[in-house]
Amino acid sequence: MIRLHFILVLLACLITQASAQSSFRKVLFLGNSITKHGPKADIDWSGNWGMAASAEAKDYVHLVTKALTEKQGAAPEVLVKNIADFERAYAGYDIATKLKEAVDFQADLIILAIGENVPGLKTPEDKAKLQESITKLLTTVKGDRKPTIIVRSCFWANAAKDEALRGACTAVSGIHVDISALGKDEKNYARSERPYKHAGVANHPGDQGMAAIAEAIVKALPK
Repeated sequence: MIRLHFILVLLACLITQASAQSSFRKVLFLGNSITKHGPKADIDWSGNWGMAASAEAKDYVHLVTKALTEKQGAAPEVLVKNIADFERAYAGYDIATKLKEAVDFQADLIILAIGENVPGLKTPEDKAKLQESITKLLTTVKGDRKPTIIVRSCFWANAAKDEALRGACTAVSGIHVDISALGKDEKNYARSERPYKHAGVANHPGDQGMAAIAEAIVKALPK
């Protein structure tokens, strides 16, 4: 718990140090269950926020938003979208139609946190297709604007997926955030903080893991 407190304090300090360049009115979070997951009784999950944070305020989305609010003096408008369906079927995904709300939102800051649900990439062609699809996703959402784009690697590190994410990030001049080390620390998993009936939920980042993800994202914001 001491480490978690330290991370939260550091998070606040980092966002305070950011310049006016990183003042964002609209923030778009695109992710999967780590970003947001509604109640699902059969896996014993009752929250409607990032699985498996103990409370809404403790998931990485709300920690980043809180830090931005404190720095800017006003809360940004936030849109959070679970795009796990894109992860599972990215080839041929109808981005313009299915993510129209995200496109129309016209965010100043786009944070992409996906990869964990992408099926295993068995060939170089699979990796290339994933990178192409993620690049198209980001290109479509940003449109002809120049928002700040953050793309983080997988919490459950996977070399092929992470390379595709990094490649797509580079293609849109985004900022890549490597969080691969977080998944190597058992203390960042929810199962280390409290017992869970479902192993899948327990395998998600807990409060400390969420705080560490938020810290990495905030630290990467333009200075």
